[in-house]
Amino acid sequence: MPRHLLTSTPPEPHRPESEIPVDSAQPTKQRAPIPARRSLIALFAVLLVAWVAIAGVGGPYFGKISEVATNDRSSFLPESAESTKAQALIDQFSDLDYVPAIVVLEDKDGLSKDSTTELEDLAERLDDEGLLAAAASPVIPSADGEALELILPVSTDTTADDVEQIRSIIAGTFPIATAADSPTGDVDSVPTSADVYVTGPGGFSADLTSAFAGIDGILLLVALIAVFVILIIVYRSPLLPVIVLFTSVAALSASIFAVWHLADAGILLINGQVQGILFILVVGATTDYSLLVVARFRDALLTERDRVRAGIAAFKGVLEPIAASGGTVIASLLVLLLTDLASTRALGPVAAIGIVMAMLAALTFLPAALMVIGRAVFWPFRPQVRTTSSAPAKKGLWTRIAEVVAKRPRIIWIGLVVLLALPLIAFPQFKASGIAQSDFVLGDSEARDGQDVLSEHFPGGSGSPTQIVVAKDQLEDAAKAVGSLGGVESMTVVAEESPSGTIAIDDDGQLQAPQGQAPQGQGAPDSTSTPPPSPPAPTEVDGQVLLEATLTDPADSLAAESTVTDIRDAVHKVDSETLVGGETAVDLDTNTTAEADRTLAIPLILIVITIVLILLLRSLVAPLLLVALTVLSFGTALGVSALVFNHLIGFPGADPSVPLYAFVFLVALGIDYNIFLMSRVREESLRVGTRKGVLEGLVATGGVITSAGIVLAATFAALAVIPVMFLFQLAFIVTFGVLLDAILVRSLVVPALVHDIGRNVWWPWRKRIPLD
Repeated sequence: MPRHLLTSTPPEPHRPESEIPVDSAQPTKQRAPIPARRSLIALFAVLLVAWVAIAGVGGPYFGKISEVATNDRSSFLPESAESTKAQALIDQFSDLDYVPAIVVLEDKDGLSKDSTTELEDLAERLDDEGLLAAAASPVIPSADGEALELILPVSTDTTADDVEQIRSIIAGTFPIATAADSPTGDVDSVPTSADVYVTGPGGFSADLTSAFAGIDGILLLVALIAVFVILIIVYRSPLLPVIVLFTSVAALSASIFAVWHLADAGILLINGQVQGILFILVVGATTDYSLLVVARFRDALLTERDRVRAGIAAFKGVLEPIAASGGTVIASLLVLLLTDLASTRALGPVAAIGIVMAMLAALTFLPAALMVIGRAVFWPFRPQVRTTSSAPAKKGLWTRIAEVVAKRPRIIWIGLVVLLALPLIAFPQFKASGIAQSDFVLGDSEARDGQDVLSEHFPGGSGSPTQIVVAKDQLEDAAKAVGSLGGVESMTVVAEESPSGTIAIDDDGQLQAPQGQAPQGQGAPDSTSTPPPSPPAPTEVDGQVLLEATLTDPADSLAAESTVTDIRDAVHKVDSETLVGGETAVDLDTNTTAEADRTLAIPLILIVITIVLILLLRSLVAPLLLVALTVLSFGTALGVSALVFNHLIGFPGADPSVPLYAFVFLVALGIDYNIFLMSRVREESLRVGTRKGVLEGLVATGGVITSAGIVLAATFAALAVIPVMFLFQLAFIVTFGVLLDAILVRSLVVPALVHDIGRNVWWPWRKRIPLD
């Protein structure tokens, strides 16, 4: 806010209780009392108490919302996805519901005789403690003799907790003792020093859950501290930032309370990403709306000594722009209800609830608090009523910027548009076709390290086979088709009568006798066992059998997804009713669905925003220009992000949903600031004409909108404290884009373009606009 609006004055004199509603500023002519003043005071009290109660009731749910969130990607796929259909049939082959967690033991010096015994004892202990959903696999040695593999089935309902307990038990058992610890000094009598990891789908799930652990603690704390520091700098008041922050926290409490109950009832399905975005969005949006309310209230206090009248004037001034802004964001978010991926679809109503609560808190609690406290809320720089004898104010920053815009509008907007267009060259370099699950978590990841070890000594897809549900009479042809593909290490078919539960099947589709066979084509068979005269029959359910293919690449990798695509093409040629599922297929379908959602949602959001702007600004030209500039800003942010992610940080890519999420928040929130500006510009244009009106609108809104942009950027930047690549990338794109839009596009490009076009910017409804 320009410095000339802030003046230091002595403390207000004490007033009797009866005079509390009336501020004591400079002596002015006595005003008639406001009708129903007592009713207003009662309303203020009710609003304040109500929001304090809401904060009290919703506060405890901050730590509970994680209970209703899930990070299981398969839960978010639509029923039409092939992996979803396949899983429904796969479940019929077993009554057990589990996720494989893979224990890998590696010793580069060679395995000792007791290494296998140690892992077998570990599996027995875990089973005794109820941490396994089914029997563990046999211990599988690698061909190079440097590693062992143990597959542990853990419950899908408690995967992360069970894996963490398993890791804790392993930490107490390993690192394994050395020969020096042996009473006999015999190296072979004790296990040698080795590294042990828990990886596989269960391990990755546990690591991801751990990464999200700080989402309802450190994330919110960092966001609130960042906002508080910015508000202290903006207002130079110790009390006002506290009130604004409480407004944000109250809105967030109400949002979390509503979302928790909807998720608990099964109406919404949320994950850690949606949860984190809700926190940041509500804090940022509420603070932005609060800045607008406070700015209007302070302006009103410069011409009105009665704080209630000033508050009412401020409320009337912000009601339309906040309602229009919030309505635009909500309309954009609700477009996500049309998407197929449940996590993206849930973001729409979850974020919309947050925006509604932000609007309600900023339009009810905050005005009531400001009118009760009055000028004291700005202490020590209380705004005073201006008089005709007041000295003329010095030119502020935004007055000087407006003068620059007025002198060279065309040069400014053309030059800046060209500058913004340069990063579009890098736009195609933004790789958003998906990333490996091992890349989800930033920083240390035991599951990622374990997967590297697993891939070094075993087929990369060990423990997480691709599962193919095929008609029994098509099994041989399907196995031939799959075995002919590159990327497939081995195949088995589920057979209940087999000791291992599966039967090996060769590339010609012939079943092999299970001679002590290791499951899923891993490890070497036990040559000491006596093979049965013929292999047992595959398990059959409704005329179908379950073929499992172990891939050469890690199950979570993009290379494995490519192999699954080839497998689907191959088996569909054999029988179009064949279904391919498994962990890799789930990842593939998730990425494919996210890409389709992105293609659907982005054009619809642009259409919705354009329609809302046309209705709000009563113009066709202005809305189209604003949308075009906001899209340009988004493209610039994505281009710069591509350069940073690819060349500075070295990210392997991005989740397909990252551009969509970034688009939703950058475009919807970028339009937010243009609504704040252009609603004021239209108000001034009706009075003094467009060219002068845009300059006065810029001066009036420049400080508050720039402050709001910085606040929103700071809150979204807080997402980077959660070590998840998706949130880090979203934090960078939105932070950069919001600052770019608020500081450059909204402050210079839009005013210069409107000034250059003049009255025609309101075409075709320009009759009420005076000539420039």
